[in-house]
Amino acid sequence: MADLLKTFGEPAACTAYLLCDRHPSDAVAFTLVSKDLTSHDMTFAELRDRSSRMASALAALGVGAGDRVATLMGKSAELLIASLAIWRLGAVQVPLFTAFAPPAIALRTIGNGTKAVVTDADQRPKLDPEAGFPGERPWQIITTGPVTGTDLAFSELLESHAPQPEPVAVGGDAPIVELFTSGTAGSPKAVPIPLSAVAGFVMYQEFSLDHQPTDVFWNAADPGWAYGLYYAIIAPLALGRRSLLLNSLFSAEGTWDVLSRFGVTNFAAGPTVYRKLRASGGAPGDLRLRCCSAAGEPLPPDVVDWAQEALGVPVRDHYGLTETGMVIAHAWHAELRTELKTGSMGRPLPGWSVKILREDTNSAEAATGVPGRVAIDIADSPLMWFKGYLGSPERTAEKFSPDGRWFYTGDTAAQDEEGDLFFSGRGDDVILMAGYRIGPFEVESVLQEHQAVAEAAAVGIPDDEYGEIIEAFVVLSPGAQPGETLAAELQQLVRDKFAKHAYPRQIHFVDALPKTSSGKTQRFLLRPAPTTGRGR
Repeated sequence: MADLLKTFGEPAACTAYLLCDRHPSDAVAFTLVSKDLTSHDMTFAELRDRSSRMASALAALGVGAGDRVATLMGKSAELLIASLAIWRLGAVQVPLFTAFAPPAIALRTIGNGTKAVVTDADQRPKLDPEAGFPGERPWQIITTGPVTGTDLAFSELLESHAPQPEPVAVGGDAPIVELFTSGTAGSPKAVPIPLSAVAGFVMYQEFSLDHQPTDVFWNAADPGWAYGLYYAIIAPLALGRRSLLLNSLFSAEGTWDVLSRFGVTNFAAGPTVYRKLRASGGAPGDLRLRCCSAAGEPLPPDVVDWAQEALGVPVRDHYGLTETGMVIAHAWHAELRTELKTGSMGRPLPGWSVKILREDTNSAEAATGVPGRVAIDIADSPLMWFKGYLGSPERTAEKFSPDGRWFYTGDTAAQDEEGDLFFSGRGDDVILMAGYRIGPFEVESVLQEHQAVAEAAAVGIPDDEYGEIIEAFVVLSPGAQPGETLAAELQQLVRDKFAKHAYPRQIHFVDALPKTSSGKTQRFLLRPAPTTGRGR
């Protein structure tokens, strides 16, 4: 651990060198799998050359150290090239989830110094006013498809620029990514991820996922979110170990095909993926899995039981945050592996000290078996890298204890005598649907744009297939009439202005929302009473 902290934290640390250039040229960085399951092995030499050319192209556009460049891209070679090109310049990547609607994209790219947006051809229309993109676009657009207006072509930039002479060394404290939280208590908050954070990502990749050099590793999470970005892209690059990257939307049949055809031995995904695989029928008989891991939402015990029988290995639960990476897990590495306990999310990982604090205090620990606030003891957590949200001192202050010792995750859990943690709830109202963390504030904000809506609240409702689905409670403006037509309009509004996957499956028209004496909506009163099991 000390070596990793030194490597990624020293003042002369260079992102491009650590994630690419130091690895053998002929080693495979990624096996890129297309929708039709044809594949291409991208070596570190190819990634180095192409990202270096793109870095020269971005530099010619005025992109330099500290500047923001957004990527609105699927899981492709172009995403890898663009990401590494950004880091070669000492610039900061702003990942954008491809399901975002134009207003959500604008929120993450306007006002933060973004100089360019690199986008796939099918995503490019979202950047136009005709599609609902609000305001001016103060950045250059680079597209992988046909160009219009002042757009630049990704392929032409690669072909017309020589490789960058030398990558920029930024040091461990410099940000390499600006990733936004899900916005559960106000607007989404910008999390600056420094190069030094990669030390923790590598620790998790190597010891929790047990990503071995001989593995065929596949993390199916989307790199527009933390788990996919940290552990499908950054950590495998840092380790110099091959990973699969499937450029296709999810389907159970396609997932089975990839697992079988490519002989995947180490698989990570959200619990929804495993639930959908279970619902699709029997597993192929030629699977070679030795590790299966899940993160991002609750892992039901019945999925663990099914996996043991159908996949030949159990699914091990892992827990973390955008602000920390993974901190608690049922780790796979032989030195950390413990017996699976029903309902447990595992134990704190090396480099992290996680305690359960009493609900009524800032720092006193809860008794064994008593639920309390999940908090990270910063002084005893050498891998802790998060220091605050950009431009949000008030929200930053809420996450740390007054004395600076504790970082509050916002979740609650209990811990048994052996150190296993059992999740019991969350304090930030985040909705976890199919592995995606959805902030109710963004859904509510869109709903309230409709002239018929006076107030709205969005909550997560348990669902067998997706883990949770979104339901909304709407107070109508005077004179507005409830009904199926209005409900459909509101659902479509969320699809158009936030994200296609994040629309409320049901809309309830109510006279008032439950609130505290200070006027804050009490979303927990809108959710059904909890049953056995746990959520996250």
